[in-house]
Amino acid sequence: MLKMPTFRPSRRAVLAAATAMPLVTILKYPADAAEFQFKYATGQDPTHPVNVRAQEAIDRIREATSGRLDIRLFPANQLGSDTDLLGQVRNGGVEIFNLSSLILATFVPVSGITSMGFAFNDYNAVWQAMDGDLGKHIRAEIAKTPIMTLGKIWDNGFRHITSSTRVIKTADDIKGFKMRVPPAPALTSLFKAIGAAPAPINFNELYSALQTVVVEGQENPLAIIATARLYEVQKTCSLTGHVWDGYWVLGNKRAFAKLPADVQAIVGRELDRSADDQRADIAALNDSLQKDLAGKGLTFHTVDREPFRKALSSTSFYAEWKDKYGATAWELLEKVSGKLG
Repeated sequence: MLKMPTFRPSRRAVLAAATAMPLVTILKYPADAAEFQFKYATGQDPTHPVNVRAQEAIDRIREATSGRLDIRLFPANQLGSDTDLLGQVRNGGVEIFNLSSLILATFVPVSGITSMGFAFNDYNAVWQAMDGDLGKHIRAEIAKTPIMTLGKIWDNGFRHITSSTRVIKTADDIKGFKMRVPPAPALTSLFKAIGAAPAPINFNELYSALQTVVVEGQENPLAIIATARLYEVQKTCSLTGHVWDGYWVLGNKRAFAKLPADVQAIVGRELDRSADDQRADIAALNDSLQKDLAGKGLTFHTVDREPFRKALSSTSFYAEWKDKYGATAWELLEKVSGKLG
């Protein structure tokens, strides 16, 4: 089981690995032997399961293709912010990019429906929707653009609210709360609807914004709170589970069209295998991270989610998003979530 808070290699170890790994790769697969070279960008810390499992998939792909496809992983927004990278994968500057469905919604609006406020009660509901008809519908909409999904959606987790200034237990507690949200219309709309003051900020600027109290708090899954060390600049965590979010692994269509069919099949197979592994990682971490983070000084508070959902239902929030996402997508969501609004 991965225990990410302990995955904090020293700078010397990181530099040594960065130096050694290309040499091993060159010895096994000479650079001029690769027919295709791809860049795989992520926004997460190198210790996060999305990167651990992505690297495993990359290694298996290289092995299975006998070095024909060489993919290099660039974690932690090394190649730009999430919004920058979305542009790069669209124009082919980056061939593969994992992106939160919330941020993808700025380009493919319906992808944001996966993070509808208080829609999913648990993971059974999430995977029923995302591996079923709703996920199929979203993948089809993404495929109408210059990008495509490369298999299953990965798990970003249920998101919870942290704060350095106040404890959030009820819908009233959040009124006027200045909090960071990703540049995602669905989350901005959700928190405005219940009276908070959301501020869209890119992830690579989040720690600094919290440290300098530009915002009082933020919302993210526990795995992100741990790997990004947000517990260092936050005091409390309210287990709101207000939305679930996933990572789509996106590919540039033109780049993938150039790959032989057998190589495309290998990429899809190995990424799906790592998607299953990464989902299991997050499930295991959810059982251990709360204790680990509490040991680092973060105080946890259990929250009754139903009053928040009722507060949303008393506004035009659900009706407005139903109109934006369309009747088909909304019907597919409510097959799993039950009636919203």
